[in-house]
Amino acid sequence: MEAGDEPADTSDLAACFAGQRNGLCGAGEPGLLFLVTGLHTGSAPFVVEAHDAPPDVPDWEEVVEVSFPVPRSPVVLCGWAGGSSAPLDLAPDVYRVRYCATGMDAGKAADVRRAGEPEIDRYLLQFWPAPADQDRVLRQTGAVALYWHDYARSAPTPEQVRARRAEATKPRQRQIEHDRRIRERLLWRGARPPGPLGDVPSARTLVLLDRPLAEAIAAATPAQQKALARWAARRTMAEAGLESIDWIASGLSALDAAERLPAPFDDEQKAWQSLWADERVPRSVVTSPDEQSSACLQQAMAFPALAAAAHPDPAVAVFDALHHATAAFGAPGYQTLYGELQRTLSAQSDGIPS
Repeated sequence: MEAGDEPADTSDLAACFAGQRNGLCGAGEPGLLFLVTGLHTGSAPFVVEAHDAPPDVPDWEEVVEVSFPVPRSPVVLCGWAGGSSAPLDLAPDVYRVRYCATGMDAGKAADVRRAGEPEIDRYLLQFWPAPADQDRVLRQTGAVALYWHDYARSAPTPEQVRARRAEATKPRQRQIEHDRRIRERLLWRGARPPGPLGDVPSARTLVLLDRPLAEAIAAATPAQQKALARWAARRTMAEAGLESIDWIASGLSALDAAERLPAPFDDEQKAWQSLWADERVPRSVVTSPDEQSSACLQQAMAFPALAAAAHPDPAVAVFDALHHATAAFGAPGYQTLYGELQRTLSAQSDGIPS
């Protein structure tokens, strides 16, 4: 029986009964009750009851109790391997569960019950809201129940189960970490840079093309980074022939004044629609910086730089803006951009207004 939308894992039997005294109703795995029957193959009748308070203990051969937190619905009674299922009307709560059985030894002896044959063993589940408590064996009569109770009492403790699982995941975790390092080395063409160079995805563009310049920008003060972001946005708009278009010029003015960007820049989709609808927008192409494409529309490459430069994080703003600027200048034009950028950064460091 399982609670929630995700199928429960019943493969770790020891974990289902970890730390318990009873071996018939395993509550060791969150969101799961593992119910043992005497019969191996075939159907056995199950009755499920919901109560507001603890009912009297019924006169059944085997009776055990466990606690069962239900964090979310639905709760489903499932046959082995999902061969059958029935939803239970249980709201999220913490329940006490009483599992009762009769005829387990006869079911074990028969092993198989075919369709149409008389019932052999039968089972009862009772639920009522109650605070969590340890599991208990209220009645034990047959040999099958005794066998499973002994099994539960020899099962690993919950701490041992957690330790075993943690140990089992170590090879997988090592492989995941190895794969991550390989991906990073391929991505960065070497070790992942520390600080903003590694934390800001767009910084990779500058790292791969001019790492010393990228490191100098990462080491700049936040105020310098914001100034460089504004410079990059304006320089990119000028290169793409967009700087003099009135509504784009208004966006650049707001950026320089550290004000909120005006419409249509407050809506990315509308901003792009405005760009393509404006007949004054030129159309020119550049070669991509990696020289893989010779037909990149320069205005499309340049346009995002303005909004990128307005990002509240200075490091993100400057590297995002320069990422788009690099694409807009293309190859080999980005080298000219980087030369100007280096001089602008030097002027900042010397205290000369850029």
